[in-house]
Amino acid sequence: MAVRTGNPDKNQALLDDTSKAIIEQLQLDGRRSYAAIGKAVGLSEAAVRQRVQRLTEAGVMQVVAVTDPLELGFDRQAMIGIKAEGALEPIADELAKMDEVEYVVITAGSFDVLAEVLCESDEHLLRVLSERIRQIEGVKATETFVYLKLVKQTYSWGVR
Repeated sequence: MAVRTGNPDKNQALLDDTSKAIIEQLQLDGRRSYAAIGKAVGLSEAAVRQRVQRLTEAGVMQVVAVTDPLELGFDRQAMIGIKAEGALEPIADELAKMDEVEYVVITAGSFDVLAEVLCESDEHLLRVLSERIRQIEGVKATETFVYLKLVKQTYSWGVR
């Protein structure tokens, strides 16, 4: 399990030192009980449960299962760099609607948008690229970086 945190400027009032400590506990083990977290941060089980609920409802964090895509039948994982013209947000929004797209970020540099995709095969990746991503209005060019081996994937960067 991992805890992904949202925009740090969003819901700043929710992120006191105790809430940050709860997030750090969940980043270490997303299955940790509220009672164990409470002992570590000095709160009751009920108080931890309430804080976790407020943090998740506010979109500050979510507790998710981190998987190995290969073990789930996704034999092709890739990052797609997109060069675009015009507004970037509509392109990013269209990408975010696709089931195969796991991650979308608007960037500065060589690419305007990066999208991480999980596909079942090379043929599936080709269809996603040709029939869907390159058909989005404003997409000028794409460059695909196929993953050969996942060496590290972590969500335990802590909170500030």
